[in-house]
Amino acid sequence: MRFGLLFFFVLASFITAAAAKVDTLEIYSPSMNKLSRCIVILPENYTVQGAKYPVLYLLHGWSGNYTGWLSEAPQLKKHADHFQMLIVCPDGGYDSWYLDSPVDSTVRYDTYISRELVAYVDYYYHTRKHREGRAIAGNSMGGHGAITLAAKHPEVFGAAGSLCGGLDLTPFKRNEWDLQRVLGKPSQHWDNWEAASAVSLIPRFVNTGVRLVIDCGLGDFFLDVNRAMHQKLLEANIEHQYTERPGEHNSAYWGNAVDDQVLFFDKFFRQQQ
Repeated sequence: MRFGLLFFFVLASFITAAAAKVDTLEIYSPSMNKLSRCIVILPENYTVQGAKYPVLYLLHGWSGNYTGWLSEAPQLKKHADHFQMLIVCPDGGYDSWYLDSPVDSTVRYDTYISRELVAYVDYYYHTRKHREGRAIAGNSMGGHGAITLAAKHPEVFGAAGSLCGGLDLTPFKRNEWDLQRVLGKPSQHWDNWEAASAVSLIPRFVNTGVRLVIDCGLGDFFLDVNRAMHQKLLEANIEHQYTERPGEHNSAYWGNAVDDQVLFFDKFFRQQQ
């Protein structure tokens, strides 16, 4: 990618808060021809000298935006500082499901996250520029996005996690989350719904070595699809960590459960050094 062709605008940088520093960026997406906001949480002692930093990309849920993770899990600032990693929280749109939509050419969030955003972060920050230095995770819609992006781009992301993720879209054709706008009417485009679901992409993880972690609350309406994902991963003999614990589909759950996933990714990053 020729970085000179992309236009990036820093709105605010190095805002000190709770030790870590936070950059707020506005990034131009060529594939969608628009600007998209993003925050990058950096360790307090971030420097462009010495060892390069691993990066965790955290995706927000349906109807959220790039500020969601930092407001729901403010401890991420301390995690960036303690684990010496960058935590990148992009905007995935209100209801994109982090897909390149087959019915709406303006929705290209797969391309944006996996190519344009990663390229930007690697160019402007002191990062480990290979899959062993990148992980991706998210909650709800973002959990779906993280697993599907890792399945489609194992050369980009070496680890992926889902918190309360909607890992199978097919049971939800009543269109509670604007899925019809992104995938088309189920009666006409059912193949899009099946192909887009994370559970259908499980074969892509075979022999990739991508590390997976999945977490869901016992009171979550996505629990059944998470259990089905877990079972299918077992049947495919794909190594992964799966956790169920008390909780519902809300920020109180993933705002706490994200701590365990950060530990999982820190271990992954250290093992790859």
